[in-house]
Amino acid sequence: MFATIAARFRLVAVAEALSWTGLLIGMFFKYVVVNTEIGVEVFGPIHGAFFVLYVASVVLVRRELKWDTKTTVWALIASVPPLGTVVFERWARRTGRLGEQTPQQAASVAS
Repeated sequence: MFATIAARFRLVAVAEALSWTGLLIGMFFKYVVVNTEIGVEVFGPIHGAFFVLYVASVVLVRRELKWDTKTTVWALIASVPPLGTVVFERWARRTGRLGEQTPQQAASVAS
């Protein structure tokens, strides 16, 4: 299931986005709802770990799939806004930058 570097990159990108979401929810509860820090205390370190893992994944994927500088910079910028890594991953998959064909690309090759 996660045998390719692209599949592992997708997993890390989604996990980073989910941890961002958890951190945002924790911040909402901390500053708006009940003034409790439990959400931030739980999701802060989790998000930090996934952020570092995502950046490391970008470096590895860049080397393996021979990404140009522009693609690499966009991948790194995508880690800043919430859910940006998922947006980047979908774009990279759709444009063939993850080294895999989309169903539409495979169908056009088969035709």
